Amino acid sequence: MLLNNNQGNYRFWKGIAPYSAGAIASPGFEIVHVRFAQPVPLAEGFTRVRAEVHAAGRPIHALCAMALRSPAPFSFAGFNDFNATYVHTLVEWGLLVDGLNPVARTNIAPALQPPPEPSVYSFAYTVPSSAAAPTFIVAGAGELPEGSLSPDDVVRKGDLSPEGLREKIRFVMGLMSGRLQGLGVGWSQVTTANVYTVHPICAEVEKEIAPWAANHGFTWYYSRPPIETIEYEMDLRGVRREVVL
Repeated sequence: MLLNNNQGNYRFWKGIAPYSAGAIASPGFEIVHVRFAQPVPLAEGFTRVRAEVHAAGRPIHALCAMALRSPAPFSFAGFNDFNATYVHTLVEWGLLVDGLNPVARTNIAPALQPPPEPSVYSFAYTVPSSAAAPTFIVAGAGELPEGSLSPDDVVRKGDLSPEGLREKIRFVMGLMSGRLQGLGVGWSQVTTANVYTVHPICAEVEKEIAPWAANHGFTWYYSRPPIETIEYEMDLRGVRREVVL
């Protein structure tokens, strides 16, 4: 499942058509994470991402992750339509590897001051490096099994009880652990853990989240996952360099 992107100098964990499940820099390279000060509308965002990667002296194939912000959660059908538009650009750039999308992604809908249209929030790419520690990105995941984009598969669908939320969180934590393992890294190497939900999770922090993110804590974005009926999402990264434009 861990596949080489030789042109991009990273390996990726196979996901689904819109995104990979994660990426890890190849030996001799590291991943740099870049965030825009404000989300940039999608078309302009793609243009700026490409310009920044090229300005760093890297080919566009070095792009290994994107994070998006949307005005509101999509329906499952709407999400599929959006993904087709998004992936079209990656295909035009020639980024697919043997027909697979190597670029990891997170897409969430801020509950406060959402952008008026789908926008680029951050991205990541590889650069040459002598760093010994691996650098990586784990794509965002909600309470859906790996490989599924079906509403029928949502864990505890519609259940916002404490027990329902607890099971959703536990399930997503399991996905995060599985993706880390797939990339060949562990929780101790995570430098940033992000949580995306509008639901109260304080009671679950000590039991479900903190033991895994004990080194550096986690960042809670008051946001919704990108698809209606999904209530909780996470993503992770382990990097040495964070840039704000």
